[in-house]
Amino acid sequence: MRPAPQPLIFSDKYPPTHTLAHYTMKHASIFTIIPVLATCILPVSAQVAAPAVKDPKATQFIRVDRDNKNVCLQTSITSYIKDSVTVNLIGAIHIADAKYYTQLNKEFKNYDALLFEMVGGDKMKAGKAEDAKKKAKDPMMAMLGNVYGMISKLLKLQSQKDGIDYTAKNFVHADLSLEEFEKLQAEKGESLLGFAMQNAQNGGKRGAKQPDMQKLLTAVLSGNANGIKLELVDTLGGAADQMAGMMGQSVIIGDRNKACLKVLIEQTKAGKKKLGIFYGAAHFPDMEKDMLKMGYKKTGHRWLTAWDIPKAVAKPQPKKEPAALPDAA
Repeated sequence: MRPAPQPLIFSDKYPPTHTLAHYTMKHASIFTIIPVLATCILPVSAQVAAPAVKDPKATQFIRVDRDNKNVCLQTSITSYIKDSVTVNLIGAIHIADAKYYTQLNKEFKNYDALLFEMVGGDKMKAGKAEDAKKKAKDPMMAMLGNVYGMISKLLKLQSQKDGIDYTAKNFVHADLSLEEFEKLQAEKGESLLGFAMQNAQNGGKRGAKQPDMQKLLTAVLSGNANGIKLELVDTLGGAADQMAGMMGQSVIIGDRNKACLKVLIEQTKAGKKKLGIFYGAAHFPDMEKDMLKMGYKKTGHRWLTAWDIPKAVAKPQPKKEPAALPDAA
């Protein structure tokens, strides 16, 4: 009689009850989450089937920066001026290093008004939004909190909702209500889940660099958060270039941008002179075009590091003993 198969153990962290099949199934969700994560950060890339010609003069709002030791995913703070009003577009990544959000909280104190994105944020109480899981009709909206929580733990990062101080007195909601968002989605036949799935299917067609799935799986199974991030960083950092000039009509970008700029106009009419707009980086190519049409001129551009990932260091190989020489006798 053949002995029963023994479980495969990947590290001392996991008990023997975790077989290869069980562990793989438990973490297989990362491969579903990859397009979801890309969609949440850079959502409209899902709308297009082919890349557009990149405008060399277009502002870059998200990038990957490398040196000899680190790979960094960075977002920009881009400044614009009109008459005596200054507006900064402050790119957001929804899951990042804790120090990234600490730095942003310090930056936000410098503004007369900080316009922020959050569907349903109009009903925030004490800096907390209502539980969208109970009210959202879109299944993706209902599950986003769980998705962000799972990804942040897997990548050892902090979520934006935990890192940003939404109780700050200068914070002004500049987004759609949940009811407005879902009404517009229904009218246009859109859904976040649809965007995520299309994003996964169209990634290769757009020319965006895709993760090496073998390396990604190895990193997931070994619990190597930096390894996972190294496989994802170019996909997230390069997607913005693929989207340039392709957005503006979707609810998740176009209609939300309109809502934001409407609040911007209201705040400037109320006498605010220095304003920040804190939105996902994917919103800014389209938003910048509208601001330029409104008479704003670009005056500055700088970078903040959201993911600081050390490059893998090769492990020293054990020295080989020289082969024994034959006895001369």
